[in-house]
Amino acid sequence: MIEQIIRENQEGQRLDKYLHKILPEAPGSFLYKMLRKKNITLNGRKATGSEMLTLSDKVQFFLAVETYEKFRTKQTQNTNAYEKAYQSMNQVEILYENQDILIANKPSGILSQKAESKDESINEWFLGYLLHTGQINEEILESFVPSVCNRLDRNTSGIILFGKTLKGTQLLSKLLKERELEKFYLAFVPGKVQGNVKLQGFLKKDEISNKVNILTKVNEQEKENYDKIETYYKPVSFHSTKIGLLTLLEIELITGKTHQIRAHLASISHPIIGDYKYGIRAINDEAKKFYQIESQCLHAYRIVFPQLEEPFQELSSLVIKAKLPKEMEMLSKL
Repeated sequence: MIEQIIRENQEGQRLDKYLHKILPEAPGSFLYKMLRKKNITLNGRKATGSEMLTLSDKVQFFLAVETYEKFRTKQTQNTNAYEKAYQSMNQVEILYENQDILIANKPSGILSQKAESKDESINEWFLGYLLHTGQINEEILESFVPSVCNRLDRNTSGIILFGKTLKGTQLLSKLLKERELEKFYLAFVPGKVQGNVKLQGFLKKDEISNKVNILTKVNEQEKENYDKIETYYKPVSFHSTKIGLLTLLEIELITGKTHQIRAHLASISHPIIGDYKYGIRAINDEAKKFYQIESQCLHAYRIVFPQLEEPFQELSSLVIKAKLPKEMEMLSKL
């Protein structure tokens, strides 16, 4: 008999989904047959597969070792790559952590998730951190892989969210999907921007150019091809610099679509400093020359959690802030 004990990282999922992860090469028909015949049991009792797993549950496999190993995962996690990413990204700052979630300050220039197999992202840093601190091991990674829950552009810095356990991942995913998590950004833009404004529009991504287009209005026939977006901004301060007057904006992301803030501000002639995709090249070149600004001055600096019930009550109304990167900090003092 082979026994697996459910840990915090694994609880909250259906038994049949867990079995598919543990024995991914096994057909579903085989797994359900083994459940019916009590060759796979939960806490010593017959199970259907629909049961929700809880902490310390025992899943027992009354299978020949050869059969069990034949159906085991053939995809091994590259734990060496995770450890390497953790060691190399030592500038990542952890802002908050409990048993279910982790919140960090992502530096500019780091991917949120890998686009290609050769890439290194902050997601690998996160897995390396959990392995390094003993919060997960290779056995846990066979049935549940903790992951980043939101995405920031490579050259956007600031708050990024991770689920350490399944229930933590489910919570963050729900809050993001239902827009219950308030998200605020800071950005430097050229010119003097006055007034508190809610921008509304319609966004469509061009997959070929990896850019988005924004329109203020679309006809009824075209609406299904666009995402409706809302971006709220207000000026925080004004700064006289060698590249002209700049405004530091606080931006609340009401909807969250690809490049939304960058493209929306560019559409009103106030593109983000350092953003070569949507910005003004001449101004960006001057920012690089005088202030060594190599990436867009956009920073996810504050999030506010809603009221939550147990087991997440400690997160209720929690406010997390991430300090500005050095380039934006320098501009803010001019």
